[in-house]
Amino acid sequence: MTVGTNSSPGAAGAAEERLRDAPGPAGPAPAADGLRGVPPQAAAAGRGQRQGPPGAPGAPGPAGAHPSPRPPHAGSAAPAGSAAAPAGSGASAAVPAAERGAPAGAVVDDGFGIDPDELPDGLVVADHAGRVICFNRAAARMTATDPGQAIGVRIDRALPLEDLEGRRWWALTDPYGGLATRRGQPERNLLLPGGREVLVSARYVRTHPTGPLRRLVVTLRGTEARRRTERSHAELIATVAHELRSPLTSVKGFTATLLAKWERFTDDQKRLMLETVDADANRVTRLIAELLDISRIDSGRLEVRRQPVDIAAAVGRHVQALTANGQAPERFLVRVSRPLPDLWADPDKIDQILGNLLENAVRHGDGTVTIDVAPHEKGTAVTVTDEGPGIPEESMGRVFTRFWRGSKRGGTGLGLYIVKGIVEAHGGTITVGRGPGGGAEFRFILPVSAPAYLTQ
Repeated sequence: MTVGTNSSPGAAGAAEERLRDAPGPAGPAPAADGLRGVPPQAAAAGRGQRQGPPGAPGAPGPAGAHPSPRPPHAGSAAPAGSAAAPAGSGASAAVPAAERGAPAGAVVDDGFGIDPDELPDGLVVADHAGRVICFNRAAARMTATDPGQAIGVRIDRALPLEDLEGRRWWALTDPYGGLATRRGQPERNLLLPGGREVLVSARYVRTHPTGPLRRLVVTLRGTEARRRTERSHAELIATVAHELRSPLTSVKGFTATLLAKWERFTDDQKRLMLETVDADANRVTRLIAELLDISRIDSGRLEVRRQPVDIAAAVGRHVQALTANGQAPERFLVRVSRPLPDLWADPDKIDQILGNLLENAVRHGDGTVTIDVAPHEKGTAVTVTDEGPGIPEESMGRVFTRFWRGSKRGGTGLGLYIVKGIVEAHGGTITVGRGPGGGAEFRFILPVSAPAYLTQ
């Protein structure tokens, strides 16, 4: 993996020598031109002391220098002797308190300054000589480094980074001595001392496009979110592989048997095997459709083709289909409160929602399954309630996540995640709770809407 343009041993040694020969904290500091959008601070803050107001004993900067926009702190300090940001540098300047109606002596921010400690990611900034002038609180937390000990130190010592092969990153990238056309380093995984992994990216701020480096801005992010995404993808792959292997094994076994020994089976045996193959093929088709829906939901590409929908009639069709498949008709109770508002929705998507919720109620619940269809102030509300054991309180927040299963009675755990995505694609909401009989209660509300050509 190429991480820099000067990755040869000779270039790496030269880079280390350049950083090693940079002036230390006690050396002469250049005139600071201010971090754009970030207020400069004093070295005293880096030692854990808060900087006083301009003009106070120990306040840095020459007479007449612009004051800092707020009292800085140890999380973001500049080296001793650096001047405050001059006018027009991009850093905000404080406005006299009297002009803002604030108490005398107060420093009032004009609204353009950004406190580095307010940033969610780690921020480390080095000056033109490679010395750290900003080390915010998030960076201190990630690196377990005291900001007061990092300010004024060379960045390769304050932030020792290695790539995944154990090579020192600063020597490989050589920000101060490499090609002048480089503008930064893309985000990549690097290691801190102790082996902790962080995501690091760098920005090279130059005086002009090919000029010397004026600022080195480094951001740090934790890898936890990326690891969670990777685990989710791995879990999805494992689930898909498991769900596909079982029906495909059945299809392969029955078809191979029929082809090899067709004449040995009776017509009833052949029909049974072919029906099994057909059911397993439908299972594979359903899983692929679920995966496509997940892909569309995650990417925001789920299309909704709105048409007039009779939601009460749709509920009736699903109940009839369940009774035709062997469920007792008395197990279902449908209650419709009329008049219902006109509902414009995607009929196929509505069937998908109802089919999933009713199937879950039948498979995981007990007793009577009640379906209430009623008008709502926001549109039409449909509630599906069963009389089973219900969903534990601690699981309520995970019901609509991927792979959540209420029991071990089959299913991929993707259905409710897809249902939530479809409802939200219609502009509606869906909730889960406990029904009057103690079972699970799912309620979704679809808003009153119409195609664009009818509303214009």
